[in-house]
Amino acid sequence: MDKPSSRRLDRVLVGDCVALMAGMPEGPVDMVFADPPYNLQLQNDLKRPDDSRVDAVADDWDKFASFSAYDDFTRAWLYACRRVLKPNGALWVIGSYHNIYRVGAILQDLGFWILNDVVWRKSNPMPNFRGTRFTNAHETMIWATRDRKQKSYTFNYEAMKAMNDELQMRSDWLIPLCTGAERVKRGGKKAHPTQKPEALLYRAILAATRPGELVLDPFFGSGTTGAVARKPGRDWLPIEREGDDVEAAGDRIRRATPSAAAALATPAQRDEPRSPIRAVLEREDSPAARPSTGAALGVSAVGAATSVNAARAAATRSDSQSRRSRRRSVRSSAAA
Repeated sequence: MDKPSSRRLDRVLVGDCVALMAGMPEGPVDMVFADPPYNLQLQNDLKRPDDSRVDAVADDWDKFASFSAYDDFTRAWLYACRRVLKPNGALWVIGSYHNIYRVGAILQDLGFWILNDVVWRKSNPMPNFRGTRFTNAHETMIWATRDRKQKSYTFNYEAMKAMNDELQMRSDWLIPLCTGAERVKRGGKKAHPTQKPEALLYRAILAATRPGELVLDPFFGSGTTGAVARKPGRDWLPIEREGDDVEAAGDRIRRATPSAAAALATPAQRDEPRSPIRAVLEREDSPAARPSTGAALGVSAVGAATSVNAARAAATRSDSQSRRSRRRSVRSSAAA
């Protein structure tokens, strides 16, 4: 099979990813980025308080008869991905609490070795309209090598540090949901319900590949992987079975042009909004906020412990001195 080139902007392999990967030679792929069905198990429409319908994932491709059926599907595509990865290749897979734990266990069973789990923190998450749970404000990505014994893999540490104000890139990434002009639409509506933001893909691809390397996406969807891979000069191999998604992704890739790095800028850690509790704790821990004496709050925990220990030591010395004094008194009386 010829290695695809990023110049073939409209080439999407159409069909089942497991079958298509089975027809590829072993080991041509440097990185896999997979955004598989989440198996959300939605039974009814989601409604807002005003009774309007939430545009959630209700497509047939996200429906499985059982957890066992989903596990079989997951095992099949992960096995196929591992087969086409180079010996030093890596896998990135994203999911929610509905599926990521099952995916993680299966990929470990197949021999992948997890390097990190990365939390995508959404700065603009969809609220929990019923108020029955916490707002679901994150998704989890697993970054894994093909094999536990793998001696080398790509990690562009300095590039990640440069994106983060020269601080080490952490494993929690604050990036907003895909909205506005970036959102691919068809007929005025979202073309794909789970389109990922370009900044998320850009960071993962830039972290784990070099220019000219090949990124495979077995669930191409709206085409974010291809649109992003072109910007830093990576090749991509997209697979998608849904006809409408293939059309939307093809149009998007044909329109994609390399962008300035500023167009894909992501927030640095120091620019993230602080939660009130963090700000309160930091203020209370600052030297200016510490009481000069223990009068207002008694004493600090450390000060209290020190005072207690000092008191105990003084009492011990006093008792010892009293015992010595009594012994001397007894000896003097005896001598008399």
